[in-house]
Amino acid sequence: MFLDGLAFWVFMLYIYVIYLFQLCTDPKRRPPYFTDKSMESATKYINRKFPNVDIRGGSQHLSNIQKQKSAILEGLHSYYESFIDVMEFRDHVYELLNTIDASQCYFNIGVNFDFTKNYLDLIVTYASVIYMLSRMDDKKAIVGMYNCAYEFSNGNSDPSFPRLGQMFIEYDHPWKKLSEEFGPHTKSVTEALLSLLMVYPRRNLSADQWRNAQLLSLLASPAAMLSPACCDTMACEYLSLEAMERWILIGFLLCHSSLNTNANSQNLWKMALRNGLYITVIRDEVLNIHKLSEDFFDSLKGYSKRIPDIKECKEYVITNCGAVRREKRNFLRNALKELIKVLEDEPALLGPKALFVFMALSFSRDEVLWLVRHAENIPKTKTPEDYADSQMAELFYYMEKLRTLLAQHRYVIQRYHLQYLSQYDALVLNDIIQVLQHMALLTEAQKRFCIAINRFAVLLYFLSSHFRVLDAGEEFDLKPFRLDWLRLQAYTSVGKAPLALKDYPELAKVMNMAQFHTRMMDNVNELLCETADLSILCFHTRVFEKLFSQSSEDVSMQRYLTAFPVICSHFSQCLHPLCPEEVSTVSLMSVNFLEEISRQTCMVVLEICAEQCNLHEKLLPKHSAETISTARNKKLKKSLPKKGDVPKEKPGTESLRKDRVIVTNLDKMHQALTELCASYSICADFTVFQHIIVPAEFLFSQLEIRLNKVIVQMANYNQSTHEIARPSDLLAGIQAYVTSLHSLSCYTNIDVTRLVKSVLLQQTQPLDSYGAQTITTLYTNWFLEGLLRQASSALIVHCPTKQCFVNQNTENEQSFHAEEYSDICGLRSLAELIGPFGLKFLNENLMWHIISQVGELKKLVSDNMDVLVQMRANYDNPEAMSDLQKKLTGSENVLKRMTIVGVILSFRSMIQDALEEVNVSIYVTLSVYEMASAAGLPCEIDPALVSAIANMQTDNSSIEEEFKITCLLLVFIAVSLPTLCLDPNSFYSREHGGHQNNIHCLATAVNHLAAAMFTVQRKNIQTQLHEFLKVASSILLQLGQNVERVEIKNRDSVYLLLHMIVEQSPFLSQDMLEMCFPYVLLRNSYREVDMLLSVLLCSRILVW
Repeated sequence: MFLDGLAFWVFMLYIYVIYLFQLCTDPKRRPPYFTDKSMESATKYINRKFPNVDIRGGSQHLSNIQKQKSAILEGLHSYYESFIDVMEFRDHVYELLNTIDASQCYFNIGVNFDFTKNYLDLIVTYASVIYMLSRMDDKKAIVGMYNCAYEFSNGNSDPSFPRLGQMFIEYDHPWKKLSEEFGPHTKSVTEALLSLLMVYPRRNLSADQWRNAQLLSLLASPAAMLSPACCDTMACEYLSLEAMERWILIGFLLCHSSLNTNANSQNLWKMALRNGLYITVIRDEVLNIHKLSEDFFDSLKGYSKRIPDIKECKEYVITNCGAVRREKRNFLRNALKELIKVLEDEPALLGPKALFVFMALSFSRDEVLWLVRHAENIPKTKTPEDYADSQMAELFYYMEKLRTLLAQHRYVIQRYHLQYLSQYDALVLNDIIQVLQHMALLTEAQKRFCIAINRFAVLLYFLSSHFRVLDAGEEFDLKPFRLDWLRLQAYTSVGKAPLALKDYPELAKVMNMAQFHTRMMDNVNELLCETADLSILCFHTRVFEKLFSQSSEDVSMQRYLTAFPVICSHFSQCLHPLCPEEVSTVSLMSVNFLEEISRQTCMVVLEICAEQCNLHEKLLPKHSAETISTARNKKLKKSLPKKGDVPKEKPGTESLRKDRVIVTNLDKMHQALTELCASYSICADFTVFQHIIVPAEFLFSQLEIRLNKVIVQMANYNQSTHEIARPSDLLAGIQAYVTSLHSLSCYTNIDVTRLVKSVLLQQTQPLDSYGAQTITTLYTNWFLEGLLRQASSALIVHCPTKQCFVNQNTENEQSFHAEEYSDICGLRSLAELIGPFGLKFLNENLMWHIISQVGELKKLVSDNMDVLVQMRANYDNPEAMSDLQKKLTGSENVLKRMTIVGVILSFRSMIQDALEEVNVSIYVTLSVYEMASAAGLPCEIDPALVSAIANMQTDNSSIEEEFKITCLLLVFIAVSLPTLCLDPNSFYSREHGGHQNNIHCLATAVNHLAAAMFTVQRKNIQTQLHEFLKVASSILLQLGQNVERVEIKNRDSVYLLLHMIVEQSPFLSQDMLEMCFPYVLLRNSYREVDMLLSVLLCSRILVW
């Protein structure tokens, strides 16, 4: 039983040897002592003198080792111990092989399967370890340097060094030395290999032979569909073909004498040589077996006849093997597809036909690994396409589907085989025992053997009482049964066994079959690792990625693409805890595949959305003018279009088809989308290195990223020219995209509503979740830099009547039409696009501009503080006011800045109204005013403005000082109103409902700014505004006393401004205005403005 117990330790050692080999061959990971130039002399000296390194004679070369002896001992200790482990492993193998030969053990893969398989695995693994050790170039330098450091520290050489050095020398030519070692074991090895003659030839068939035999087909014989799948060699049916070839080729390389003496050995060897150019040593390490065999036999006497055999087999492989394997893969795709369809429809068949599933998985795995091995090293051939497969994704998918079926219907499999073990295997085994017990003259040892067999039968029989355990969901553990059977195989396979197992093939057949049935009870996962494990693909990264790329280019294969990342869940099975560094490089492969699948899906989805958006754009009302014009011209019988003019297609003509065979680009994209989305249904989630991966979430995240980018691109913002898409057009485009995206849920299980909400919510923030600018930022920048900046220069006029901004009639043509962006429709669209959060960000930027103007206004007040104090006290004294006004500076500047504030506040009021109209719900907890503002409801006191003014940095001035400045600011504004008459653009337009230079926005600025500032200062707003009204009325009334002054030109329009202030203020009333300013003047002003407007219109008509 040492043979079986050695297996796990050997695997660990083998993996670590490979890891050391990779460390020593990678320049970045090599031990630092071999890259340090100061150690170069020592390394060369050790390699030249190895293993007889004299530290005294070579002191000049080894001085650096003496200086760093402690660090070297510590750094190279794990390497040195690993080489000692290899040496001890060799000793154990020697001992075991000699024991097996001395015991005259019998090997037959069809009789004592486990015993023979472990024996052949041990031989191949041992040879592979020695081969990989011989390829490690730095092994002598590592061991020699360590021993020198050890000798410098302890005064004598390490006890293991002489044997270790000798082993390295012996294995400089590994295959020659190994063949010498295995000379005494040729009989046992050849016997084990020749037992494969009953398995390997019938497993190594062509696709046509498989097809003729209807291999793996449950429908070939419907009458036998419920019959259990069984044969004399159950375990051999799913034994890896690659493993058998490795046994044969390496086995006969070690025990080559039988090739000249045994025709069967030669035929088996040739058959394996004709099956491929490369065999796997471990991971991505392969042997070019033809070249190796040719070079090896060329160095031996008496093997010249084998050289032509090797060359002939190699030529056959290059000429035929690629096509043969391609046909095998094609057959397996169809066979697995049929098998899956039947088992999905009737999962109960997984009980009797479980063997078929493992055979299908094993055959498929062999073909996949053959392709991967040879795709890495494509031979010179006329048909290199045989070593590429664009349909590999389909085969991967079917393999994963079979694994999934086994996991889903585990209970069915267990229940069937529990009954089979207790009601058939136990009975057949009991009949065999009865025959054995009735044999005459049984020795005591033979009787004990019969008792042991009887215990197997009893154990199987009493499994019938375990149905409750199965129904309770408890786990079975039948490993002791299989281990006892392995012990019995070893016990009955020695030369002097009381009962030789080879004499009772029926017993071996029943026990091997029962062993397979027990594995169906508790060991399905391990059996899947044997038959369907593709973890080796993680070491063939380039080929694996190439297969993925080829499959992704084939539209019919796109539905199977998710099989690639799912296969990455196997990778944890081929890595080892002793080498955790490997995990990081391998674990990202699954993520990369999923990201690529998601990227392709996103491209198709967004292309479809863009196409639908273009079709939707043709239906927008703005395109109706051309259609109406064409119809009108046709009705009026105007000139017809020229012959060369192509008539414009109407929306919807793309849906008219004269032939159903015609496939449009949109049809192709929908087909591609169907295929790609189907791949997400392969697996809802899977685990890769303890990370649960959900493919649909990758698609969600990719769509989220790309949809954010698309929305920003649809805005078409150009910072240099200040061009941007109309909010209404952008909203229509986004709605078209959202409508198309909702159709995605028909293809795959993805929450499109959550996706859209997430993206649109991110667009209401200044930056999205990835730090990119959103449409909130773009539109904020555009309205501030494009619209409001021109409005502050009176190039664009605020029009209260139309509730929008309009362009002035100037010589310089504007790059955009302001009303298209600021009308009710445009602002409603903006409010719907960026929502309350986006408008809050816009408001914050508007407040920043207002506050900057307020700061400048305070400076102007401070500069004119003394004059304003006197004017406030003498506002009803015309003579004093006349003198003081001459001393006042910056009146135009004050009005200009107040007009800018008014324009900004007017715009803000418009977007607040738009927000209220789109009826956005607010779920956040805010104060009453903040909540109202966030919902778009009007407030008497603007909370945002109050907050902004309260946060203004002042020079530690008190509230009373701030209050004084605010009062004087209102006085400053009031006494500066007459200067507005000097501006010819101060004319009031009845059409626009405002003045040509936006001074009507002063009303908004005065009311909002005064209310906010006095609120912060906790003063009575009405009282202070009443004072402003008195001062302003007094100043404006003085304009009427001098009819010869220039100021009277637009006096009536400025009078109306006073009325607007009162009309818009919630704190002032008409009665207050009547007390300060006669209403008759306002009435006359309206009449005069209206008459003047009529005169201007008449004059324009006459000129025209």
